[in-house]
Amino acid sequence: MAWVILIVSGILEAVWATALGRSEGFTKLWPSVVFFGALVLSMGGLAWAMRDISTGTAYAVWVGIGAALTVTWAMITGDSDVSWVKLGLIAGLVGCVVGLKLVDGSH
Repeated sequence: MAWVILIVSGILEAVWATALGRSEGFTKLWPSVVFFGALVLSMGGLAWAMRDISTGTAYAVWVGIGAALTVTWAMITGDSDVSWVKLGLIAGLVGCVVGLKLVDGSH
């Protein structure tokens, strides 16, 4: 269950990162509300998952999921250019996240 919570928390990290950019320095109400809500849920889920997953692995997976989804969403919405290099780097990041999950044998 900790891994499911961690993955959802990583997704919420992408949500709050995107909302933060759209809030324009907290001058727009709804992106700011989404940011704070997603931030609280994301951090809470990360903290909960760290009860069963080592800190280093949990944090790296959480950041990796958030970063990969944030960049992917930016490319989908046109906020960032799409390139084969970016796609390859995202694939490498996802591969590393999966690898960390596979080698975390302590939990």
